[in-house]
Amino acid sequence: MSPRTLLRSLVAATAAAAALTLTACGAVTAGDAAGSGSGDGSFKLASYIQQRIDDDKPMRIKLSYHDPSLAFATPIGSGMKRAGKEVGAEVSLIGPTGGDAAKQVSELQTLIQQKAVDGLAVSSASSDALKPVISQAYKAGIPIISFNTDNPDSQQMGFVGQDLKASGKAEAEQMLKDLKGTGKGKSVVVFSVDTGAGWSHDRFNGFKEGLAGSDLKVVGPVNVGNEPNAAYNTVESTMSGQSGVVAVAGLDCCSTTAAAKWVAQSGRADAITMGGFDLLTQTAEYIDRGVLDFTISQNPSEQGYQAVKVLYDFLTKGTEITGVDTGAQFITRKNLDAATVED
Repeated sequence: MSPRTLLRSLVAATAAAAALTLTACGAVTAGDAAGSGSGDGSFKLASYIQQRIDDDKPMRIKLSYHDPSLAFATPIGSGMKRAGKEVGAEVSLIGPTGGDAAKQVSELQTLIQQKAVDGLAVSSASSDALKPVISQAYKAGIPIISFNTDNPDSQQMGFVGQDLKASGKAEAEQMLKDLKGTGKGKSVVVFSVDTGAGWSHDRFNGFKEGLAGSDLKVVGPVNVGNEPNAAYNTVESTMSGQSGVVAVAGLDCCSTTAAAKWVAQSGRADAITMGGFDLLTQTAEYIDRGVLDFTISQNPSEQGYQAVKVLYDFLTKGTEITGVDTGAQFITRKNLDAATVED
């Protein structure tokens, strides 16, 4: 008997003994992977996954990202591969190019139906888009978590990523510090690549909370979309109709670079305080030039790494799935040289 198989046997025996003392909460069985994950005792690991564990086969862990064509996906993939190599799992980053939720759901359903995956981590553009397929995977006995974007009202078993509301609040608070009281009666314009997305709502709600008590008027969030030229044109047309703007905020990687491009070309970098998210090559250049005052990194490489680790440890060790906050790191000119670019 291999060490992994022995460990699973011991965990199963312990869980079975514990089940004798449980009441209406739901009994834990050997197939429940030590009863961890959902917290309600209802999850039961699929028999085909259990068999793969018993046979010491590599765990097949897939990360479904809502749009792998985005630059932000590159460091996620790097972290995922690093974890896969470390633990000996078969890992891959999947998802629909262009961010089509229906295609993402279809791809996930195929994996579930074909029993082609042992652990899933999903990132959705909309907080509601993946709820049904998350439930489908959970009921099929496939451990499933969310990463990068949360699905708190679904049957996900955990979340790996940044606290979105807290990060939005931190962005607003830093802007107020940088403005040093000069924003009274003025406005801040906020941009997002997808104002309808759950992550955008969370971050913007945090942003508004961070401005509570200030006299700064919030304009937006304005939807710019994913296409760089179209995003810039939207920023340009929006700003042409504004007056009294002292600050500009991006809620994500690509609205940040689009807005920073406008600030740079407008010649108003000295007069406008600007903050954003993520650290693409362009973002770093705008920080270095003084166009962008700060950006907040959400450590995408760590998100990819931890998503794999959380699922792998649950499958092979029975470790309870808990959330992992990958944090919010402020990048400015002062620490830019030591920061890791995310594309």
